[in-house]
Amino acid sequence: MKKTFSWFRKVAFAEGVSFLVLLFIAMPLKYLADIPMGVTIIGGLHGVLFVAFAILANEVRGDYKKGFKWLVKAMLASILPFGTFIMDKQWKKEEAETAAV
Repeated sequence: MKKTFSWFRKVAFAEGVSFLVLLFIAMPLKYLADIPMGVTIIGGLHGVLFVAFAILANEVRGDYKKGFKWLVKAMLASILPFGTFIMDKQWKKEEAETAAV
């Protein structure tokens, strides 16, 4: 039983959280309070999570026979605030459907 989809959803959640922390905490601290350390740390973590997200999205696309359109939607969700959280409901349904097969 493949666990790629499960890992993808977990990384998508972490990537979404890191993006929100970067946007709404680290960047305001950098530009409003002159504390750039948050962007340095959270930005690096977010970068690693984004790369992991992209790799896992491509793996899910291949392993579960998803089309290129699915991959584009996933990548779009990763660059929009709250996008991965909104898409998770659909991804959870898709994961359950593939587990039933």
